[in-house]
Amino acid sequence: MSRVTQVAKVADRERTAARLLKSSADKFYDPLVDIDWDAPVVAGKHYHPEHRVSLYGTDLWDRMTPEQRIELGKHEIASIASNGIFFEVLLMQMLLKQVYKHDPTSDHVHYMLAEIADECRHSTMFGKACKRFGAPAYGPPWWVKQLAKALPVFGQGPSAYAAILVAEEVLDRMQREHMNDESLQPLIRMVNRIHVLEEARHVTFARQEVVQGMAGAGPVARHYHRALTAVVSYFVMLCLVNPKVYAAVGLDPKVAARAARENPHFRATLHYWGERIMKFLDEAGLVGGPTMPLWRKAGLVKK
Repeated sequence: MSRVTQVAKVADRERTAARLLKSSADKFYDPLVDIDWDAPVVAGKHYHPEHRVSLYGTDLWDRMTPEQRIELGKHEIASIASNGIFFEVLLMQMLLKQVYKHDPTSDHVHYMLAEIADECRHSTMFGKACKRFGAPAYGPPWWVKQLAKALPVFGQGPSAYAAILVAEEVLDRMQREHMNDESLQPLIRMVNRIHVLEEARHVTFARQEVVQGMAGAGPVARHYHRALTAVVSYFVMLCLVNPKVYAAVGLDPKVAARAARENPHFRATLHYWGERIMKFLDEAGLVGGPTMPLWRKAGLVKK
């Protein structure tokens, strides 16, 4: 990379960071203050649109009562939210490592610190939502947690941002639908509205890092980033709905999880949630080649 290109890249980063910092200062929420956690749960309202629940359209779904369907939606949202916490903590670790490497007087670093503060509030918000609805913080399986310890070590450059973008933008696509759905619990809609507003800044920042990083990557680095992005994205999608949620409504977790994996309605939902980020990753050169079976298995590319 030439000296001129490096200077232009830093200047572009600084302009974006300065703009995002101003946005962060102008509009942010404190979930401990801005959400009424004591508001009553509304009887009969859903936590998750029925057509987005993993078993929707299956024989198991047809045999469930309306109450069981609402309860399953609640537990699936708790699983997705607690996985959101898990991936936000990984993101914060990676951002803190970047803070060490860059000029602490720069707007670029100041915005990374602002994003970390946002993610701390979001993790608190998701945790309190699970607690308010009486659902466990399922999170990913223990073995995924162990594997994920390596991500802040191996996740460097554009693939680190790209993998986290998959988690962020899949949630964002889901939450944009939720926040406008009046059939859902008011608390669910408020949590989603806050996250969508603040996550838009994070997506802008991460997308720029991906584009700039891939523009400067050589052939070997491009293959590495493509492979790591696919692997992490597969685990993101695999973990969204923990099989333990099915036991909460009296179903056999193994049987129900298999039905969900084979459910064309749920695969269509996964594809819909990932449609926008997959278009971006493809344009950035991060999709293709030997990684395609993983993308298909994750439900982000149609079989």
